[in-house]
Amino acid sequence: MRQDDRAPFDRALRRARVSAYAPGDFVGQESLMTATEIRALAVRAGIGPGVTVLDVCCGIAGPGRFLTRELGCDYLGVDASVSAVAIAGERAGDLPCRFAVAEVPPLPAGPFDVVLLLETILAFEDKDALAGAIAAALAPGGRFAFTLEEGAPLTAAERAAMPDADTVWLIPLDAMVTSLERAGLAVTWQEDHSRAHRATAHALAAAFAADAEDIAAQVGRRALDDLLAAHRLWIDWLDEGRVRKLALVAERR
Repeated sequence: MRQDDRAPFDRALRRARVSAYAPGDFVGQESLMTATEIRALAVRAGIGPGVTVLDVCCGIAGPGRFLTRELGCDYLGVDASVSAVAIAGERAGDLPCRFAVAEVPPLPAGPFDVVLLLETILAFEDKDALAGAIAAALAPGGRFAFTLEEGAPLTAAERAAMPDADTVWLIPLDAMVTSLERAGLAVTWQEDHSRAHRATAHALAAAFAADAEDIAAQVGRRALDDLLAAHRLWIDWLDEGRVRKLALVAERR
């Protein structure tokens, strides 16, 4: 979904998204992560009262609003989509969340205690530039908490099959670790979520297919077809071990 008008997609997909997650595990996220996984990663990164958090590519900021409410923090979410940031701000209500429209990198001036990047690191082709910008935004001892789609770069055939392939830049784990280390960031924790995310992708694809007519009526048949095709590819790749889904925390030395 590259369209900047996020509201129609948010409305069209919400019912299916709610039905795909276990009770309490949908908090407005636009990804395969559950609320349980989001909270666990945030706790690992030390998010809590008084901790300054920069949420990069926050989208409509379901996870950011959830963490601010659950754990308490000084939160700033940034995203390139004007409409997504508008939705995030509206839904934040009285929560102490701030939002800004920005292309990244560069990142807003820090220092921040934690930088979050959930489910969107694959959209950045230049991982070295991204890691450098994140390290520069972190205070010494600050933490980078993120999820990684780990695997070899897509082949030409895979790129042809994947909708919006220009936002899918896979990277092997060792190469990602090297990029982080060059920027002065050391991985301190990681966890494999591949099996759980495969199950979530199955549930979402089934929910989108079940609600297909209503979704297509709101966003168009092409957008629905692309959405289903992308989810089916992720399911296949996770089934085959072509891609792994990891959650990681890295610390600025």
